[in-house]
Amino acid sequence: MPYQSPISPGRSWYEDSAGPRPEYAALDGDRTCDVVIVGGGFTGLSAAAHLAKAGANVVLTEAHRFGDGASGRNGGQLGTGQRAWAEEMEAEYGFSRAKALFDLAEEAKAHLIEFAAVNRIEIDYMPGQMSVAHKKRHVDDYKAHAEIMASRFGYSHISFMDARETAERLGSTAYFGGTRDTGTGHIHPLKLVIGTAKVAAEAGAQLFEQTPATGITSVGGKVNVTTPKGTITAEKCLFGVNAYGGALEPVSAAHIMPIGSFIGATVPLGADTKVLPGGEAVDDSRFVVRYFRKTRDGRLLFGGREIYAVNDPKDIHIHIRRQIAELYPDLRDVEITHGWGGYVGITVPRKPFVREVMPNVISIGGYSGHGVMLSNFFGKLYAETVSGNRDRLKLIEDLKIPPFPGGRRWRTPLLFLALNWFALRDRI
Repeated sequence: MPYQSPISPGRSWYEDSAGPRPEYAALDGDRTCDVVIVGGGFTGLSAAAHLAKAGANVVLTEAHRFGDGASGRNGGQLGTGQRAWAEEMEAEYGFSRAKALFDLAEEAKAHLIEFAAVNRIEIDYMPGQMSVAHKKRHVDDYKAHAEIMASRFGYSHISFMDARETAERLGSTAYFGGTRDTGTGHIHPLKLVIGTAKVAAEAGAQLFEQTPATGITSVGGKVNVTTPKGTITAEKCLFGVNAYGGALEPVSAAHIMPIGSFIGATVPLGADTKVLPGGEAVDDSRFVVRYFRKTRDGRLLFGGREIYAVNDPKDIHIHIRRQIAELYPDLRDVEITHGWGGYVGITVPRKPFVREVMPNVISIGGYSGHGVMLSNFFGKLYAETVSGNRDRLKLIEDLKIPPFPGGRRWRTPLLFLALNWFALRDRI
C-alpha cells in the first residue's frame, strides 16, 4: 500500500513523482546536543543543514515523515517579496524598513535556487509567475504595483498585462488583467524537502522521523524536548512546526492558525493545449486565493479550496474540477489523477511569526501561503542567530503580529466566520 500521511488528506502527485523518499529512524533514547529542532519541514531541515555544516551538534525530530505537512504538499510557487506587497509594507513600516524586508525576500529567492544547485537537488524549477485580477476594479492596483516595484524598489521583472495579454498568457478570459513576474518561478516542493534532508544528514545532523515532541521546557539555561522514547537536552531550540503545533507551545498556537488548502492534479494536457503556454505559475486576487501552474510533464496543478474548520472534505476532486471549469470550460470533464490537501499556518496580518517564546526557544512559522521561499531562508537565518548574528532575523521578529482574537476556545469559530465572509466578498 502506498504511504498515506496521517496528518494531511489525499496522496499528492508530488509523492508519486519525487523518486525515492528515504525513511529516517525514530528516536530511541536520550540525546544531548547544541541545538534541538522540532519540526521537519522546510524551516527545520534548512536550519539543520546550515547548522550542521557550521559544525553544530544538531538533533531534529519530526512527528511523522518529512514533507507530510505543507512543505511537501504546497503549490510550489516562490513569489516575490513578502506576502504583502512592498508598497503595503511601506505604508505600515516606512520605506527603509519595507525595502530591507523586500531585499531580504529577494535574497531568500536567490538562496533557494543556489542551495538547490550547489547541492545538486533537482527541484524542477520553471520560471515565471502571473498575478491576476478576478475583478475589474483591481486592475489599476496591479498596474500601479508594477510601476512601484520598478521605480521605488528596484525590481524591474514585473510587467503589467491588460485583459488581452492576460487571456493569451492564461488561455482563459476569466480575468481582467494583472502582472507577469519573470524574476521568479515555481518548483517541486517535495523534491526540495527530500534533498534538504539529505544535505542535513550528510553534514552530520541527527534526523528522526516518527518522533513527536510531547513537551518543551526551558530551565536553567537548558532546553528539554521530551519524546515517547527519549529526552533531548540542548542549549537552544528551534520550534518549526508551523500549522501543526497543536497545543504543544501555547504562544505559537495563539499566533499561528492552521487553514486547509487543497490541490488537484490533472492528466497531462498535451502539447496542443492553450492552458498557460508560457509555463508560468498563477495566483489571483481572491482573498481565498486560487493558484495553479503546469508541471514539466504538462499536468495542471490547481489549488483553490481552503477550509477553516478541522474536518477534511472527502470530495477534493469534485470541487477542484468545478473551479478548473470556471476558468477553462474545455477542461470541465478533465481527469484528475490526484487530490490532496495540507494545512498552511497563517497569522492575523498574513506576515511571518518569529519570536523567542521561552528562553533559548525561538518559534518560526505563520508564512501565510508564502513559505516555499521564505521558510528555507529563515532556517538559514536561524542558523546565523545561533552563531551570534541575530540582526537579519530580527527584521522579522520585530513585525507586529497580534494573537488571534477569542482565545483557544473561540479563535477557530471566529476565524471560520471571518474568512468565509471574505470568501463571500470574493464572489460579489
